Amino acid sequence: MWEEELKALFREYVTRKQRQNILDYDDLLLYLYYSLQNDELAESMGGRFDHILVDEYQDTNRIQAGILMSMRRSNKNIVVVGDDAQSIYSFRSATIRNMLDFPQQFPGTKIVTLDQNYRSIQPILDTTNRVIAQAHERYSKDLWSDRQGDQRPQLITCVDEIHQDDEVIRLVLEHYEQGIPLRKQAVLFRAASHSNSLELALTRKNIPFHKYGGLRFLETAHIKDLISFLRILENPRDEIAWFRVLQLPSGVGPVTAAAIFDHIRNNQFNVMSITTFEAPAAARRALVELGSLVEELAKMGDEDPGVQIERIREFYEPLLWRNYENPEPRGNDIEYLGLLAAGYQSRQQFLVDLILDPPASTGNLAGQPTKDEDWLVLSTIHSAKGLEWDVVYLIHAADGCLPSDMSTGSDEEIAEELRLAYVAMTRTRDFLYVLWPQRYYLRPFGLSDKHNYAQCSRFFTDEVVNTMDEVTLGRRVSPEDAVIQTGRKDDIATRIRYMWE
Repeated sequence: MWEEELKALFREYVTRKQRQNILDYDDLLLYLYYSLQNDELAESMGGRFDHILVDEYQDTNRIQAGILMSMRRSNKNIVVVGDDAQSIYSFRSATIRNMLDFPQQFPGTKIVTLDQNYRSIQPILDTTNRVIAQAHERYSKDLWSDRQGDQRPQLITCVDEIHQDDEVIRLVLEHYEQGIPLRKQAVLFRAASHSNSLELALTRKNIPFHKYGGLRFLETAHIKDLISFLRILENPRDEIAWFRVLQLPSGVGPVTAAAIFDHIRNNQFNVMSITTFEAPAAARRALVELGSLVEELAKMGDEDPGVQIERIREFYEPLLWRNYENPEPRGNDIEYLGLLAAGYQSRQQFLVDLILDPPASTGNLAGQPTKDEDWLVLSTIHSAKGLEWDVVYLIHAADGCLPSDMSTGSDEEIAEELRLAYVAMTRTRDFLYVLWPQRYYLRPFGLSDKHNYAQCSRFFTDEVVNTMDEVTLGRRVSPEDAVIQTGRKDDIATRIRYMWE
C-alpha cells in the first residue's frame, strides 16, 4: 500500500548518496553487476581469471550469482562449494535458489557430494539426517561418520522456562565435572531474547558466560560515534557522519547540527571551517573543543589510525560517560578498536577492512580464553554457523520459537526455519540436548505474567524422535507416554495431569 511512497523515499536516498560520494553495501554489488552488463568490460574482467572458486555459495544472493555468470561468458571454469542445508540468511537476501539452480545456470555441471562428517558422532547424524530429510527441495545426502558413540541426542520436555534453565545448568555442570570446559559447551537459540531468563539464572549461580548475537560490533552506538570521526576525515561530504559527531557535545541539537553542516558545505567541505561557525552560547565551548580536535586530526593526514583513535578517545571519554549506560564495557570496545587500528599504516585501509569485514563482537577481538579463563557460550543460531562445540543445548525448541512465529508465512520461510534447526543441531561433536518448555513467558522481565502454552517444534516428527532419547520433568519417559509430552496426540486430560507433576 506504500509502494509509491517507498519508491520516492528510495529515489531521494540514492540521490543523497551520490551527492555525498558514498556507497552502501548494495551499491558495491550493483555497480559491479551493471558494469558487467557491458560486453567489453565483462570480457576484460572475466578474462583475468582462468578459474573462479566460490566458498559458502549457499549464502550468496541473486546479484552475486549474476556477477559470476557475467564473468564466465568465455569459459565455464567455475567451482562453487556450499551446503544447501545451511542456507539460513534470507534476511540478508541470500537465496537457496543459487545452489539449487546452479546446474541449470551452468549446463554440464558435475556435482560432487561430500557426505563424510568429521565432527559429530553417528547417533547425532542419525537424528540430523532425519531432520533435514523433511526439506521438500534439496540435494539429497545422508551424512556419516567414523566417530561412533553410545549417547543418543536427548529431547527434554520442561514445564516452563525456569525448569528449562535449571536443566541446562544441571547438565552444563555435570559435563564440566566430567572434564569438558565451559567454553566447549554452547547454548543455542533462535532469537536473542530466548536466553533472557537463562542469563539471570547463570548470574545467580555465578557461572560465567559470553553471549553472541543481537547487535554486532559496528552496530553499537559508541563504535558508530568513533568511526564517524574517521569517516569525516576520509570524506568531508559524509552528512550522516557529520550529524552524528556534531550532536555529541552538549548544547547541539538537530537544528544547530544542520546549520553547522550548511556552514561546512558553504566552505567547500573544509573540515577546519567548523572553527569559524558562530555557535550559540550554550554550545560555543563544546564546539571550540570539537573544532580543535578535528583540526588536529586533519593535520595528521592518513597515517597512524591507531594514534588518531587514541586522540579521539581522549575527547570522547567524558561524552561516553555522560551519554550512555554501561560506559565501562563500551570503553573496552573502544580500546579494542584502537588496538585493531594500530596494526594499520593507513586510515583509509583500516576503514575499508573494518567496514567490509567487521569483527562480529568484541569477543572476536579478545581471542580465545586463557587457561585460567572459562565461560559458557550463549549464541543465536545465526551467529553459531560454522562453529562447533563438544556439547550443544538447543533451547526453546517449541513451535512459535523454532520455527519462529514471525517466519511461518510461506513454505520458503518454514523451510529456512527447518534448516536453522539443522544448523543448530550439527554444531555439536559429542552431546546434543534439545529442550522445550511447555509454557513460556512473553515478557519475562515486565510486570505482566502473560505467557503461552507451547507444543514441541513441528520439526521433531515421529521419525526424528525415534532416533532420540526422550526425557520429561527430569525423568525418562516410556514410549507410550512419549506422545503426550511432545504434543503429537491430543490426549488433553493426560497432558493437564502432567502439568501438575
